[in-house]
Amino acid sequence: MRVLSGIQPSGKLHIGNFFGAMRQHLQLQAEHKCFYFIADYHALTSNPVPDDVAGLTLGVAMDYIALGLDIEKTIFWRQSDVPEVTELTWLLSCVTPMGLLQRCTSYKDKVAQGLSPNHGLFAYPVLQAADILIYRSDLVPVGADQKQHIEVTRDIAIRFNNVYGEIFTVPREHIIESVAIVPGIDGRKMSKSYGNTIEIFEPEASVRKKIMKVVTDSLPVEEPKDPDKCSVFALLKLVASSDELCEWENKYRAGGLGYGQAKKRLAELMIDYFKPYRQKRAELENNMDYVKEVLANGAERAKSVAGETLEKARQAVGLRR
Repeated sequence: MRVLSGIQPSGKLHIGNFFGAMRQHLQLQAEHKCFYFIADYHALTSNPVPDDVAGLTLGVAMDYIALGLDIEKTIFWRQSDVPEVTELTWLLSCVTPMGLLQRCTSYKDKVAQGLSPNHGLFAYPVLQAADILIYRSDLVPVGADQKQHIEVTRDIAIRFNNVYGEIFTVPREHIIESVAIVPGIDGRKMSKSYGNTIEIFEPEASVRKKIMKVVTDSLPVEEPKDPDKCSVFALLKLVASSDELCEWENKYRAGGLGYGQAKKRLAELMIDYFKPYRQKRAELENNMDYVKEVLANGAERAKSVAGETLEKARQAVGLRR
């Protein structure tokens, strides 16, 4: 199966990104042909500082490589290095109903959050569809809350195929059932937009400091506590062994536990979890030519696939006869 996914360079990657998606991406490499890209075109919908786009893109690349991306087996590139996707976006736009885009919940949610709407934000699903369809993707790994993105892509592909013939593979979503909803230090879902993240590779002292600030309830030490309602316990689930997790659950329910104890242990486990990858990440920071070479090579491999698909679409709509 051909698997495709992208991640925006909209900030430094955090443990929510890792446990929510990146870890699954890396696991899928063992069984599938994976196409992973850094979605810098998509990041432009929020009008970021230009220098930030370039720097964060390289940061995402270093994170993925350090965490175990197989650059020989997996095709990994920067989205904007394959401009064929923007031409395909236009071809797909011409068969995409306005109503389909108006129903997209992600657009409505972002506007409700106060983001100033622009055409890029509104038309985002068409570019996303082009990303998926141009590489003839079979599966797209997503959480259950992102299923609509793939439904929109399927709808666009089917509409195009009905008008112009069977050009595109109609993809399926690969729902990551075990995807972790990672709480941030304020208890809400960890997100750069909330400013509540713990970065994957931030300094260890900073990781400890942030974990000690994770919001908890105000129950006294002697009171029993519900682990299922505690952000600290939710984070422990990500990095503790099953035996240790069981011990912590018993301590919570028995009473006599201060949250500070759990936070200190969580900090140790979180730092130890990512410690094997820190040296590789530091090495990459001192070898940016290698990182850029990885992205350039990935782009060439991606372009060979994208070019074939785009040419078929051009011929189908009458641009090449």
